[in-house]
Amino acid sequence: MKTSTIQHGNKFSSFFCNLFGHHYVVSKKVTQHIKEYKCVHCQKQVTTDVSGKLSALTPQMQEINNTLEDMYQKRRSRVVQSVA
Repeated sequence: MKTSTIQHGNKFSSFFCNLFGHHYVVSKKVTQHIKEYKCVHCQKQVTTDVSGKLSALTPQMQEINNTLEDMYQKRRSRVVQSVA
């Protein structure tokens, strides 16, 4: 029985990443410590987790990152206003 896997890009890109590894670039800065990354070749998305390691960017993790980013931006704007 064959198992299906999710393809994030074309077959050549997937083969390249399987052979040499992913080439991640920062796609979004959530906070100073948490970022979202995207592979240049296969478009796979990952994010940093609580321990600082890379983990798959699931819809649940994406929602957590969006909420965290909103809270971080509100706090930074409040700190800047009180200093000025």
